[in-house]
Amino acid sequence: MVAGELVQEHLRCDHAPDETHISCLTPVDKCVSTEDRYTGLMNGAAPRTERDSKVLEQEIQPDEKQAMLPGEESRVETKLYCRRFAVLTVFSLYSLVNAFQWIQYSIITNVFTHFYGVSSDKIDLLSIVYMVAYVPLIFPATWLLDKRGLKLTALMGAGFNCVGAWMKCASVRPDLFGVTMAAQIICSIAQVFILGLPSRIASVWFGPKEVSTACAMAVLGNQLGTAIGFLLPPVLVPNTVDDMELMRYNISIMFYGTAAVSTVLFVLTVFVMKDSPPLPPSHAQAVLPDCPPEDYSYKQSIINLFRNRAFILLLVSYGIMTGSFYSVSTILNQMIMACYKNQELNAGRIGLTLVVAGMVGSIICGLWLDHTKTYKMTTLVVYVLSFIGMLVFTFTLALNNIYLVFFTAGALGFFMTGYLPLGFEFGVEITYPESEGTSSGLLNAFAQVFGIVFTLIQGRLTTDYKPMVGNLFLCGWMVLGIVLTALIKSELKRNNVNIDFDRKTLQAVSTGSPSDKSTNGVTMPTSVGFSHETSL
Repeated sequence: MVAGELVQEHLRCDHAPDETHISCLTPVDKCVSTEDRYTGLMNGAAPRTERDSKVLEQEIQPDEKQAMLPGEESRVETKLYCRRFAVLTVFSLYSLVNAFQWIQYSIITNVFTHFYGVSSDKIDLLSIVYMVAYVPLIFPATWLLDKRGLKLTALMGAGFNCVGAWMKCASVRPDLFGVTMAAQIICSIAQVFILGLPSRIASVWFGPKEVSTACAMAVLGNQLGTAIGFLLPPVLVPNTVDDMELMRYNISIMFYGTAAVSTVLFVLTVFVMKDSPPLPPSHAQAVLPDCPPEDYSYKQSIINLFRNRAFILLLVSYGIMTGSFYSVSTILNQMIMACYKNQELNAGRIGLTLVVAGMVGSIICGLWLDHTKTYKMTTLVVYVLSFIGMLVFTFTLALNNIYLVFFTAGALGFFMTGYLPLGFEFGVEITYPESEGTSSGLLNAFAQVFGIVFTLIQGRLTTDYKPMVGNLFLCGWMVLGIVLTALIKSELKRNNVNIDFDRKTLQAVSTGSPSDKSTNGVTMPTSVGFSHETSL
């Protein structure tokens, strides 16, 4: 079955006498008379048989764009629904809580080492377990997303997040470190069903002119959770070394509050989340939904991605940058405490500054991508500026001026954290029409692997030597990331499809080798080349 037939099959009416003159113009598949269909369009002016396709196209409401496929006279509708904002908001909020639970131990490492009577390495494990759990579980998680849809995957993420939060409430005792570790493992499983969703939600629910901004907003929720994780724990759980009972009470307040919020968000997820809107938001999405399930192969999708040289380069470069961010976030408390004694509150505030600046960077980068579509250039520039920011942060950290550290951390966060949605969207562009969840999942998997390695090595270098040595270690890897990013061949495949539909011409999209005639169930010719990034 050709791509045009796949797109139109679900829009046809069972008893329609003539497809040339009948188009199902409502989200509901109703077979009504030709007279009823065109009443609102014709206003009694002329017989419907005299209306050609151009006249009908002009009379369709502007929020339901339509495009003609080659060889087909039926039309494909696209529409944007207000519900997309509710879906994005609920996802961002429970992603926020999950990120908060990731960093809530590390930012007050000295408090938890005293309370549980363990070394700082054990507290670091509470952060590293998020990265360790992601790698083996990403494949079943992305399979679930592709086969069972967005809603079930979202429920798994919100549900595990809620269960882990309540388990932590039962671990507020010095001899129950194992329970809090088990709870953190459950929260890390929730993360597997969360991190790969931003690009999927953006593509499935948002239009081509807002998809990058929507992805940035979805990632922003996770970043905001990290920011709150830097800010609140030092405030809620001060280092009361001489009063263990007060410390226990403060920790329980933090845990119970997190559990209550997680429960509310799980309930909201049940009622708000949907797999997809009734009509696709873009023409690029309209090509994909009607691919028969039996024609889709998750294994073939993975193979296609690993055959994509540009995506392989992005995997490694994205892993280096994001892994560096994870490492800096985890070790930040130890770095600040090594240079500035008794500055737990300021360590949290510096982390907050780093992430909030990154949130601003994410939104700006998302808006920039939607406006210019310069994915590779933007990614490369942000990567270089992140490297410069890391160098400045490294050499100013020990100058005995903590206010300067606030500034340099903010500059570092603006570019380093702002890079995260860029990688997602760039990956979707160069791998289309493969699943956004699969490409994003693999990007996150590489980020977790690099994050584990970088955190362990940087933590050891920071402890045995000084923070500068650990930071320079990351700088060396970031140079490699810059080189790999520069080597990526940028083909904007998804953007091409949307542009060609606007021109009423469907161009080919291929994610396999040049000789492939199909892409995992969506048959498309390979004779038409792809344009590279648009110039400014």
